[in-house]
Amino acid sequence: MATYIARRLIQGVIVLLAVSMICFLIFRYMGDPVLTMAGRYATQQEIEEVRRAFGLDAPTHVQYARFIWNALHGNFGKSYVSRVPALGLILERFPATFELAATATLLSFALGLGLGVMVSLKPYAWQNRLVMAGSLGGISTPTFLTGILLIMIFSVYLGILPPYGRGETVTIGFWRSGLLTLDGIRHLILPAVTLAMFQLAVLLRLTRAGMREVLTEDYIKTAWSKGLSSRKVIFKHALRNVMIPVVTVAGLQFGEVIAYSIVTETIFQWPGMGNLILTSIFETDQPVVVTYIMLAAVIIISINIVVDILYALLNPKIRYD
Repeated sequence: MATYIARRLIQGVIVLLAVSMICFLIFRYMGDPVLTMAGRYATQQEIEEVRRAFGLDAPTHVQYARFIWNALHGNFGKSYVSRVPALGLILERFPATFELAATATLLSFALGLGLGVMVSLKPYAWQNRLVMAGSLGGISTPTFLTGILLIMIFSVYLGILPPYGRGETVTIGFWRSGLLTLDGIRHLILPAVTLAMFQLAVLLRLTRAGMREVLTEDYIKTAWSKGLSSRKVIFKHALRNVMIPVVTVAGLQFGEVIAYSIVTETIFQWPGMGNLILTSIFETDQPVVVTYIMLAAVIIISINIVVDILYALLNPKIRYD
């Protein structure tokens, strides 16, 4: 196991280097940030001074080498707009995005797993057919449309949930949480449900397909013939073998939700990383954009490694030599 983890970490470092090089080159040539920092009416001399102050007058390879060296020391440069460290700016928004992503993933995982098992046991019952039709709608409906519809129903017409913002928060150390206040939880419901809808539909259909296949296996028939309880057959023998692909997809979705919840955060004005990165792209704030992409790559790689380790816990037959 240790050898496997070490090998995956080396692969992760290589991927991070490739990601850093690609995103640096792309955003290096997506407009001149000096014009944004110097101002619309800056003279040529002022523009050159700003360029020298931020080291943007050096060759591209020198800028990239400097970026890598600083990144290894936790320094990703300062935002061109707010003039504060880019990493600190992103980490300040990270708790909001993490709580939103974690709530949406837990909600979709619990409901998707439960509904998937229920539908697989009686696939032709009318209520289960209704659930499958709803899951198809969840996959087909764009996230932005789901969010707008939820706002119209629960905020505009019913008036029971707030339409935007994070609400009241509590600061514990460096972590600013909205899960410890009732107002924060009320603000979390709509964006979390919006993010969970697509994940829920995918996990439900994946669980249903896996359970339908596993329930026809000989070892399941043997378990039934031995007189084991339905609970033990379904949840211990059948569901455990279905969990590996479900956990894989749920883990990948969690990383994607943390990194790419831009649309949902924009709709609900959620003060997370997605909202920040959208603003940074419009303002050509290269340090923030590059730092965000690097952080997203680290999160996704880390989650992939954790998911691989969970395989051995879910199925003792899996061994990493």
